[in-house]
Amino acid sequence: MKIGIIGAGNIGGTLTRRFRALGHEVFVANSRGPETLADLAAETGAHAVTVEDAARRGQVVVVTIPQRNIPQLPAKLFASLPREVVVVDTGNYYPRQRDGRIDAIENGLPESRWVEGQLGHPVVKAFNNIYAQHLLERGKPAGARDRIALPVAGDDARAKEIVMRLVDELGFDPVDAGGLDESWRQQPGSPVYAADFDAAGVRRALGEASKERTPDWSAS
Repeated sequence: MKIGIIGAGNIGGTLTRRFRALGHEVFVANSRGPETLADLAAETGAHAVTVEDAARRGQVVVVTIPQRNIPQLPAKLFASLPREVVVVDTGNYYPRQRDGRIDAIENGLPESRWVEGQLGHPVVKAFNNIYAQHLLERGKPAGARDRIALPVAGDDARAKEIVMRLVDELGFDPVDAGGLDESWRQQPGSPVYAADFDAAGVRRALGEASKERTPDWSAS
């Protein structure tokens, strides 16, 4: 599969390494230009490209940049993509630690629903609740004991199924977390966030989540 990755930080770099190890063709980009990704490309065999190329060349496109930088992506970058292109949002809203206040999210809009509106293309939320080091090192074969599970939320059944297959390939049990309007259940501060639960634990944690943001995860 051809996978575009926009963002080469902790999660983006990890997914580049893991997807390449699985044999996928990866096109990775960041805001500083392809030349700054030469080492990652040499290490993994990924293609270092522009943001526009990463979006255009992937059958799946992973957006893994700080929430505050989403509006700075090129205008209409995703609006012109064919609808069958699957866009994955791995992001989290950190108002106190990094992103500043985003009014729509503070007023209750799920983080990934806000991202979807900014991009102008449907998104699937995944890979946002696990540490990058765990994503790199803790995948296990299907059926293995204590296999970590990851929630996947989205409105398009086909897109979500593709992402869930990739989660499984990476060595984690995918858990259907419902539609994008339910993706708040896996946001920072929720019981499933950074918890490394198995599938039963993820389902339980999603059910126990509260929509009210705690002070640590709110700009208020």
